[in-house]
Amino acid sequence: MFAKAGTLASLLAALPTALACLGWEGGLPVATSNKQISAPIYVKSGQVFDGGWAKYDRNPTSCREQQEGGEKDTAFVLEKGATLRNVIIGKTAGEGVYCLGGGCNIEFVWFEDVCEDAISIKEDKAGDVTWIVGGGAFKASDKIIQHNGCGKVNIINFYAEDYGKVYRSCGTCAKCAREVYVEGVTARKGGEVVGITKANGDKATLVNVCTDAKTPCQNYSGPGVKDGAC
Repeated sequence: MFAKAGTLASLLAALPTALACLGWEGGLPVATSNKQISAPIYVKSGQVFDGGWAKYDRNPTSCREQQEGGEKDTAFVLEKGATLRNVIIGKTAGEGVYCLGGGCNIEFVWFEDVCEDAISIKEDKAGDVTWIVGGGAFKASDKIIQHNGCGKVNIINFYAEDYGKVYRSCGTCAKCAREVYVEGVTARKGGEVVGITKANGDKATLVNVCTDAKTPCQNYSGPGVKDGAC
C-alpha cells in the first residue's frame, strides 16, 4: 500500500488542462475491496499510501454525526509532505483525513457519506501548499474541507454533491491569512463552494467551477455570520 513517492508535477501533467469542470460525475467509484480499521492509518512525511481503490471503514464506527471529533476518529492522518491516493472512505469514519502541517497531496480520494469533515488541514504555515486533486464527497451536512492552518489549499477537479460547503477557512482559529485556489470543480445540490473571512486576509480564487450554488464564494464576518459574496 505504501508506494515510492512520485512528483505531483508528473501527476498534473497527465491530467487534462482544466478548461472546464472535470470533477468525475459517475458516482462513487466501485471499491476493489473493503477494509475495516479500528484506528487511524498514519502516513509519514515523504511516504505515498496508494489504496488501490479499497474502501476503508472505521470499526467500530467513530461517526457521531456533527459532534466535533478529533484525530483519533480519522481514517488517515498525513504528516507534512505525505501523499494519499486512490482511496474510498466509508461513512463510519467520524473524521476522514487529517493533514498535519500542510504540504500534503490528497489524490483521487472519495468520501461515501461525510460524517463531520472529510478533510482537515491543520498546523500549516504561510508558504505551505496542500493539493487536493480529483476525488469527491457526498452527503456532507456541513463542510467537506476545513482549513485551520495559515497556508494555501489547491482544489483541482473535485466533485461534491449534497453538501453544506466544499471549503471553509477557520473563523475561530488564530487570525491569519488563508488562501484557497479552486479549479475545474463540480459542486451540485449544496451551499457555497468556498467560505472565507476577508477580515483575516483570506483570499479565494475560483476558475471554471460548475455549481448550482446561489453564492459560490461566501464571505463571513464571524462564525456563521455571512457578509456578502467574495
